[in-house]
This record gives sequence, C-alpha cells and structure tokens, in this order.
Amino acid sequence: MNSILSIFKDFEKIKWYSLAIVIILIFISIFLYLAQKRQKFTTKALVYGGVAISLSFILSFIKLYRMPQGGSITPASMLPLFAYAYMFGPFAGIVAGMAYGILQLIQDPYVVHWAQLFLDYPLAFGALGFAGFFRKNLPLGILAGGFGRFVFHVISGVVFFASYAPKGTSPLLYSIIYNATYLAPDLAVCLVLAFIPGLRSAIERLKSQA
Repeated sequence: MNSILSIFKDFEKIKWYSLAIVIILIFISIFLYLAQKRQKFTTKALVYGGVAISLSFILSFIKLYRMPQGGSITPASMLPLFAYAYMFGPFAGIVAGMAYGILQLIQDPYVVHWAQLFLDYPLAFGALGFAGFFRKNLPLGILAGGFGRFVFHVISGVVFFASYAPKGTSPLLYSIIYNATYLAPDLAVCLVLAFIPGLRSAIERLKSQA
C-alpha cells in the first residue's frame, strides 16, 4: 500500500491555484464541447480570435495606473476583444474573453480564494463577450461587455475584499467605487476609440469579411 501511495506523493506539492487553473481549462473545454453544435469555429474565427487575444494581452502590459488590490488602467486593452465579439458574436467573444482571463491570471495574479479566482478572471473577462449581443451597435456592445465585467468584479469585491472597506462604509459601495475607479477610464478610452471614423470603418470592414 505504501508503495502505491508513494507513486502519487507528488500530488501533495501541487498548489491550490494550479489546480484551479486546470479546473478552469477543463471548464472551458466542456463549454466548447457542449456549444460546438450551436456555433462552429471557422479558421478565420480562430485566427481573428488569436490576434484579438494577443493584442489585448500586449496592451495589458502597458499599465497607466495599478490599483492596490488588483486591477489597472490600460490603453484600451479590452477593445480588441470587444471588436472580436462584435464581429463573431457572443459565444466566440465569451470564449476569447475567458482565454484572455487565464492569460491575465498567469501574467499578474491577485488571488485570495479559488472562487474569487473564477469571478475575477475567466468569468469577468469572459463577460467582455457580451458585446457580441449588440452586433449592430459597437459602442452599446462595449458598454454591455464592460458592465458585465464590472458586475463580476463587484461581486468578488463584496464577498472577498470587504475587509478593505473603510470603517462604516458599505462593502458594496466600496467595491463599486473601487472597480469603477479603473474600469470606467479604461472603458471610456475604448468608447472614444470606437467613435474614431478610421478605426470604426476598419472594424466594420473586418466584420463584413468575417
């Protein structure tokens, strides 16, 4: 019996957050499998998705301001994912957002609990794909995707970061203000760029080709 148990002793060295990442990857795989009948990914959708995730990931390294308990203001790092969801729809957008969330987790993790990990990374960034529900109105899609991410971060803040709220301040109010402090400017930059005629026409052209 001891010899059999010794085969698996290295499992004790696995950190809980490593297991959480594996579970997230399994969850995404199951999600893709169950939803593949509803929307099949074309080669073009996969290529565009890879480019959008890469652009967002690169832009996320440029942090104009970093918040103390996670979150930062970047130069429109969410815009490529918004544009991708706008072109290919909510399902593709959610999957791309979740994949990007895992990259964010690897790049700059701020984790205090496994459930908070799910809320602040794959679920929050997956919500950016809600922009795909508004395929006739990119600015409205940006607002929808940004609000979806905001909601998940607020829930995480209320449940897991309430202790950071100043004495006498509601954890909900604190979480709303905290997350709005960095998400609102980031979202505002995305909206401003979305109204630039040259960029807007480029996105529309890519959408028509997609």
